[in-house]
Amino acid sequence: MLIKTRSRSDLAENEVTPEPAYLSRRSVIKGLGAGVGLAGIGLLGANTRALAADQAPRKPLDFRPQKPAPDLVLTPDEKVTNHNNFYEFGTGKTDPAQNSQGLKTEPWTLTVEGEVEKPGTVDVWKLMGEIGLEERIYRMRCVEAWSMVIPWVGFELGRFLKRFAPTSRAKYVAFETLYDPEQMPGQRNRFVGGGIDYPYVEGLRIDEAMHPLTILSVGLYGKTLPPQNGAPIRLVVPWKYGFKGIKSIVKIRLVEEMPPTSWNRLLPNEYGFYANVNPAVDHPRWSQATERFIGPGGIFSVKRQATLPFNGYGEEVASLYRNMDLRKYY
Repeated sequence: MLIKTRSRSDLAENEVTPEPAYLSRRSVIKGLGAGVGLAGIGLLGANTRALAADQAPRKPLDFRPQKPAPDLVLTPDEKVTNHNNFYEFGTGKTDPAQNSQGLKTEPWTLTVEGEVEKPGTVDVWKLMGEIGLEERIYRMRCVEAWSMVIPWVGFELGRFLKRFAPTSRAKYVAFETLYDPEQMPGQRNRFVGGGIDYPYVEGLRIDEAMHPLTILSVGLYGKTLPPQNGAPIRLVVPWKYGFKGIKSIVKIRLVEEMPPTSWNRLLPNEYGFYANVNPAVDHPRWSQATERFIGPGGIFSVKRQATLPFNGYGEEVASLYRNMDLRKYY
């Protein structure tokens, strides 16, 4: 028998933002009871479904349950898809939605190389049809002190990386975004692109990458990931600040040494490699002790609340950083 206990990182229903007609409690419980091993790792909800290999989703994904329940509530999808950081398409929060719609996501390949025994390149769209996809609801926290609760569709990064047989020398995982200045105006003009030296790169320690909370997402709100949110495939690490969630990934490389990351390279005094949500460490230009929860309604209805260590996922991930000075390794 699978018994699901409430983790401290789970949100109460009155702590998240209404998004009617989304997720039924019956669907969540059914997904958790399907033997997929998700209980106890801090998920707010999960609904697992394997797509047949001949259903490689060049057709839109559709993970919406048949019987939505209004009592499990989320950040409204229109705010998730229209309030973004994706500097390749501009630095304004609405720029990505306005400027990314021409991004060509088919075909799309993802290369895995470096310290692996079986390097290779996969067709992302075929991969979606071959690998079991899950629906997970995570808190997400941006370094600018705003937060959302978002339902992602994807699969565990660790499960994917095992296909390529990492060697014992693999200590870190490096990620790289598509570099295509013709499609991404911020890459043509660094002023438009926030001063970043493109392509955008990110990295995780290998144990962070293999943690079951870390996923590669291919969908959002039950539908195929839109361009402004990182189509067709992006990283989601819910206990870290949002800039770690690299979008539109084309390459993953397993390496021995800590890889460079874009924001750390640009502003090392403000953005560290680890980027764990830590309310006790302020950004040099603002406090991280509280956050503005983006929900329904206008600016005056925004809920300000205390920031949780590790974004509320400490029970699951704090052991990864045992004996580390989290003020020094921020």
